[in-house]
Order: sequence, then structure tokens, then C-alpha cells
Amino acid sequence: MPTDPTEDQAALRGWLRALPKAELHLHIEGTLEPEMMFELAARNGVRLPYADVRAVREAYQFTDLQSFLDLYYAGAGVLCTQQDFHDLAAAYLTRAHADGVVHAEIMFDPQTHTARGIPIQTVFAGLASALREARDTLGLTSVLLLSFLRHLSEEDALRTLEQALPLRETYADLWTGIGLDSGERGNPPEKFTRVYARCAQLGFRLTAHAGEEGPPEYVRGALDALGVERIDHGVRSDEDPALLAELIRRRIPLTVCPLSNLKLRVVDDLSRHNLARLLRAGAMVTLNSDDPAYFGGYILDNYMASATALDLDRDELATLAGNSLQASFLPLADKARLLDRLAQAVTQP
Repeated sequence: MPTDPTEDQAALRGWLRALPKAELHLHIEGTLEPEMMFELAARNGVRLPYADVRAVREAYQFTDLQSFLDLYYAGAGVLCTQQDFHDLAAAYLTRAHADGVVHAEIMFDPQTHTARGIPIQTVFAGLASALREARDTLGLTSVLLLSFLRHLSEEDALRTLEQALPLRETYADLWTGIGLDSGERGNPPEKFTRVYARCAQLGFRLTAHAGEEGPPEYVRGALDALGVERIDHGVRSDEDPALLAELIRRRIPLTVCPLSNLKLRVVDDLSRHNLARLLRAGAMVTLNSDDPAYFGGYILDNYMASATALDLDRDELATLAGNSLQASFLPLADKARLLDRLAQAVTQP
């Protein structure tokens, strides 16, 4: 009797959900679902340029990264209070837990909020309360990656860092790393060498977006000029064979976001995404959701869509989950414990 494809998909989804995995490329502002956007707008008296939730979703037809960012920054304007940031993060963490995420490394953009007059303390406090709550109630660990906006100046990034540093002790259990996001075009990594050198001196873990819309030279710049440990996206790295060989040799993780790449037209068809080729070549690829409220898929959706479009087998999917744990900023003992859990989960039907 032929197998029912629907049953096969349901079985695969259940198996993938049971795999312990980390999410390493997630912008918390990008988890703002339209329903919550309207709820917070009403709570805070913010006027939105959309009539209803449907109108917001219809605006999610992006032509490139910048067209997305324009809407992304507008949506973030409803985040005003500590409770808003708590509710946003709590909603994401609940959903991530349901998808089998056991550890999340969450990027946030304080400059997006301080530019609107929101104190940086408000952002930290709201996010931290949700992360600690999820740790205690769901067993889901998480950390914060303070991300600088690359379309702004390095001086602005340095000011933001100095504003945040007095809070470091209060949030020492959560704030462990630094990131770099926003529009790549015209904003090479070398623009931020001083602030990254300062963060390295302070002992922060370092990552940066590179090689999404920007060329492979930006990946090289992130490695050499910024000293990052991970590359966010990095899908254009295979345009430079020597660079790709170095990434493979050094086991530099790539936090790939397939549905994001499709939605922002980095690729025009998921079946032509290079993540499978990168993985099979030996690159340390991980799967992530980026800005799932805007791109139509959380982490389990990204695993499922990639498995289907790229004909990934279960061994490859388990490797992606294992890569996510190994590429995390967790202590080695925690990684080992989670990798043992993964090895047990892989054998389940």
C-alpha cells in the first residue's frame, strides 16, 4: 500500500520537534506577530498605518532586505514598556519551546528603541524577565546578543555600548554576546572594528551578519577585522572557494535562515538554496528563523521546508540540530549534555 504523504510529513515533523536544538539567529523584534502589534499599539496609544491584521500581512511582500527593514522598524514602534518587551519575548520562547528549542541566543536592537526615547534599561529588564521565566518554567535556556545597527555610525554603536555596560552585572547570566545587523549594502564589517575590539576586550562572544546581501568579502571582513566566532547568514560564502575552504577548516558556524532568504529574495526558490550543498561540503550550517513573524515560519517550519525542498535525509537533519548545539555559546558541559539528548532522540521513530 502506498504511503500517505501527509502522514509522512506529520511523522517527520514530530520527529524533528523531538530533536533538541538551539536557535542562534533570531531577532526578538522580528517575532512581533501582527496580532500582538495591534494589541500593543492599543495598549500604548500608538497609531499604526494599517487598518487591521490582514492589511499588515498583505504588506509582507518584500522586494529586498531594505523593504523588510522599513516595515520592521515601523512595527517596533509599538514596543514602549518593560511589559511590552516581556510579552514579546515570552510569546517567542513559548513557541520555540513547542518546536523543540532547548536553547536560544536572542538578538535585540537597542538603538531601534533608544532612538524613540525608550530607556535601554526598559529593554533589558523586559527581555530578561521573560528569559528568566522561561528558564525556570520551561527549562529553556537563553542569552541576549546586543546587536548594533550597521546603517548607523560606529560612534553611535560605541555610545550604545557605553549606555549598556552599567547593566552588565545585573544581566550577567543573560547578556553574553554582541551582534551586527541591519542593511549590509554599503556598510562593510570594517566600519565597526573599534567597537568589536572593545567588546572582545570585555569578554563578549562575537557574531555578525555577513554574506546575505553583502558579498563574500564581507564574510572575510567579519572574520578578519571583527574577529567573530560565527557568521550570521553567510550564504554567499561559496562564491569564494578559498573562503569556503577556510570556513570549513576552522569550523566557523553559519546561522542560515532559509525561509528568510526566500522571503527577501536572496534565493528565488527554496529548492535552489545552497544550504544543502554547504552542509554536504562540510560547512557547519545551522538552521534558524531570523524574523519569523515577517517571514512566515518559526524554526520547525524552517526545518520542514528545507527537508522537503532540498531532500535532506534524517541524518542530515540531525547533523543540523547537532551543529546548532555545538555552535552555541553554551558551556562545553551543557553542550555535551544536550548532544547526548540529541543522540537518544535521533534513534526514536
